[in-house]
Order: sequence, then C-alpha cells, then structure tokens
Amino acid sequence: MKIVAGLGNPGRKYSGTRHNVGFEVVSELGKRFSAESWRNRFESEATEIQIAGERVLLLAPQTFMNLSGRSIKNAVDFYKSPLSELLVICDDLNLDVGRLRLRASGTAGGQKGLKNTIDQLGTTEFARLRVGIGRPDPGQDTVSFVLQTFTKAERETMIEAVDRAASATETWVRDGLAAAMNVFNRADDSAR
Repeated sequence: MKIVAGLGNPGRKYSGTRHNVGFEVVSELGKRFSAESWRNRFESEATEIQIAGERVLLLAPQTFMNLSGRSIKNAVDFYKSPLSELLVICDDLNLDVGRLRLRASGTAGGQKGLKNTIDQLGTTEFARLRVGIGRPDPGQDTVSFVLQTFTKAERETMIEAVDRAASATETWVRDGLAAAMNVFNRADDSAR
C-alpha cells in the first residue's frame, strides 16, 4: 500500500489558502481516479484509489499542519508500510509560486508539517513533493502569508501546479521516485 499524504489545515476557513496546497493535490488525485467517499481514518480524511493496479491511500490530515506527522505515522504503522512507499506533499515558501521540487529525503526547510512528520517518523528518509507558494513581502508575517489565498494570477498558476503535482505523484506510483524526479524536476527547471 502506497501512502500519499497532502498537508494542510482542516476547515472551510483555510480552504484555498497557500498552506493547503497539499490538500488540493490529494483532492485532485481523488477526482482523477474516482475515489470512493472520503472517510475519517488515522486522524485524516482518507480514501483509497488505484493507480496502475497499485493501491494508494490518500490522506489529508485533520490535525492542523503542525501535527500532521501524527496522522501519517498512524497510517504507516497500521499498514506496516516501508517509508519508501510514502510521499508527503506540502507547500514551500522557498519556491516560486507553482514550482515543484520532488526529493527522496531532506530537512523540513522550515515547513512545520514536514518537521512534525520527520519527528514522528524519526527520520528524514521519505519522499516529499514541495509545491512553491512564493515568499512573503519584506516585513510581512510568515504565518499570515501562508494562511492567505492566492491572487487571481497566482491562482491560475497554482491550478496548473496542482495538476502537475498530481501527475508527478502518478509517475511516482507507476515508475518510481527517480523517474518522477527526472521528469518533473527537470520540466519545472525548463519552465523558468
């Protein structure tokens, strides 16, 4: 069982905010692959899909961003999934709006949901797909920035980015991490 966890904050108040890009990607995957209804499991909204004959659990942790790892660890432990079968999708304010960066491991880079996941799992050795949300203006509070919605122009870019991130996730499931990194990190670089 592969596990794809998209990070965000629960509730209508946070819908469409920069911090909820991970939720948008798992939602897009659910639509693409005709997911059954989402259920409350592992402190997440969860559903299963099939990609190329592979079972994939989609998770949208409902613990709020800073405690996302608790939900992910519960699912990993329940399925006894090796961490090579886990992909965490999150926003990244160190990347330009819409830019993707897929990695096999690494630090949290200031992303609190990723940090909590690292803390809960006790390792940095799991794949993560970061989706760029841009940087706050000088002097702007980071917390208020990540909880803002995108501008109209940014939203158009993000619709494409969410679609590409869902496709990168499909490639990760179907062909593996190296193939997904080769296609989507390179494609993203050439788009600059």
